[in-house]
Amino acid sequence: MRALAAVLAVIWLVPLAWTLDTALKPESETTRIPVSWFVPGMSLDAFGRVFGDGEVLAWLGNSLLVGVAVTVLTVAVTSLAAFGLSRTRFRGRSFVLALLVAGVVVPPQVLIVPLFAEMVGLGIADTYWALVLPQVVLPAMVYVLKKFFDGVPRELEEAAVIDGAGRLRVYWSLMLPLARPALAAVAIFTFVTTWNNFLWPFVAVSDPHLMTFPVGLATVQSSYGVRYAQVLAAALLGGLPLVALFLAFQRQLVTAIKG
Repeated sequence: MRALAAVLAVIWLVPLAWTLDTALKPESETTRIPVSWFVPGMSLDAFGRVFGDGEVLAWLGNSLLVGVAVTVLTVAVTSLAAFGLSRTRFRGRSFVLALLVAGVVVPPQVLIVPLFAEMVGLGIADTYWALVLPQVVLPAMVYVLKKFFDGVPRELEEAAVIDGAGRLRVYWSLMLPLARPALAAVAIFTFVTTWNNFLWPFVAVSDPHLMTFPVGLATVQSSYGVRYAQVLAAALLGGLPLVALFLAFQRQLVTAIKG
């Protein structure tokens, strides 16, 4: 099993190594056939040109701002919604759960045009609000947290209520600490999904200063023709925040996956 995992890891790492190798090559060597590795003249020039000629730092900043805002709002709203659906019985609860399942199965691409029309109607198209608000609250994340809250023994909640805790105090002081691994998994998944999202930011904004990294990367490609070294150098820079995120929260993520 370990040997198979090692083979799969090597297969996964080959494209990453090829990307790094191409980013370090002189531009004239990036399209040479047959492909050669570690040619003479490798340097960090492509990385320097990405920073010097483009707006990569601004795009990275936009992606970071949008990713953090969407993640914070999604965790706050989904945890409250999941807590309410898990611990409260009310008329129409089954209908709300059915809508939640429907939201999971409907492809987000179907909602692009109505969402854009809504942003135009609200007068916030081509702004940060248009980038953030439509990406907040993934129905699947509400379902994940609801299932976690369903597993918390009701005796703990009843003991807190006997001690005088209200609904919000139970949510804040009891449920959220217990759900920390699940919240970390939801936060990581939301941030990664938002960071990699291309379609909605491409539709929502046209101002180059508001572009997120994936959209900006496409303009780098068209501005320079096809300069593979620069494009792949920019792609590697864009992946660094995600690697840092996984390294920082890997323990919580593994705990959440194990359940």
